[in-house]
Amino acid sequence: MSLFRLAFAYARRRPLSMLLVVVMLALGVATVALTLLVTHELEARLTRDGAGIDLVVGAKGSPLQIVLAGVYHADVPTGNIPLAAVETLRRNPLVAQVIPLALGDSFLGARIVGTERQLVAHYGGALESGELWSLPLDAVLGSEVARASRLRVGDRFVGSHGLAEGGGQHADARYTVTGVLASTGTVLDRLVLTSLDSVWALHEHDRDAEAVAHRDVTMALVKYRTPLAALTLPRAIDRDTALVAASPALEMARLLAVFGAGVDLIRVFAGLLLAASTLMLFVALAQTLDEHRYDLAIMRALGASRGQVAAVLLIESLLLAAVGTLLGLLIAHVAMAATGWWLPRAGPLATAARTFLPQEWVVVGAALAAGIIAALWPAWRAYRLDVAATLAEG
Repeated sequence: MSLFRLAFAYARRRPLSMLLVVVMLALGVATVALTLLVTHELEARLTRDGAGIDLVVGAKGSPLQIVLAGVYHADVPTGNIPLAAVETLRRNPLVAQVIPLALGDSFLGARIVGTERQLVAHYGGALESGELWSLPLDAVLGSEVARASRLRVGDRFVGSHGLAEGGGQHADARYTVTGVLASTGTVLDRLVLTSLDSVWALHEHDRDAEAVAHRDVTMALVKYRTPLAALTLPRAIDRDTALVAASPALEMARLLAVFGAGVDLIRVFAGLLLAASTLMLFVALAQTLDEHRYDLAIMRALGASRGQVAAVLLIESLLLAAVGTLLGLLIAHVAMAATGWWLPRAGPLATAARTFLPQEWVVVGAALAAGIIAALWPAWRAYRLDVAATLAEG
């Protein structure tokens, strides 16, 4: 009988205790791997969504709120800013690009964003069907919005007041879908895009002519022309205007620092699970040695070396660690793939389930190392086994 078959036979004799060891190890590995997958995908999405946006200019308020609302569309904006302020920014020699955004309505929970065609180009968007907007109340759907709503080019829909589901509808004004964007893996997939004129037309019907002449937008996305702009432009905007200049890179770094503390706590918990499973594996292997001392002594008497006897316990431990590791990774990736089902808003993160991160190899190595560590003392005892005394004891 080979050492692998013998180790497997020993493990199979105590199915309940071995199952508990495997489950504990799998939970620890799954927790670590799932944390890695979620944080990697979140950071990747934050990076993609904020790429090329150096500054978000909005109304006075929290810079983080402005960034979350203007770049990630995950918060409500702080107010409106004059369209004239956008034109002033465009004339600034330190500015390469300004993309205005007008927010206020939604469709099935997706933001309806009044903007310019530059926004589509900025994210590398391409049409899957139809064409971009050209007239007021023309709308272009992001890929995820089109999938959720099942709307196609030529269909019409009504937007809702506010930036969340449940607001009153603009029943007297219906958007016409003129195009559907291909997936970009960015925030563009989760938006409904239209012209600034569309947003103004919907919200200015009850305003006087003077108010209409002084139109507002919600915020502006700014790209610097030179690195020097980062040193002077935000400070000038905050000091000389009634606006706030928020840096997406800075605000996201602060947010991830807070988020990272929670992630570290989860990793500590996962480490405790791995440590507990290692201890349980150690106890199980010690019991194996006590129960099979006579069998191991007979192996030695029949010609097995000290190393072969010790290897039986080491192989048993590695087999259990490998099974627990594979099961844990499977649980993590299946859970990641299922996020769209049990948490629809986190559905875009499910794509990470198809990715095996390099850091997961570290998790595999740590779990197998735990199996080796758990087997060291029992294997050493088996190596030092007194054959004659053990056979004499019967």
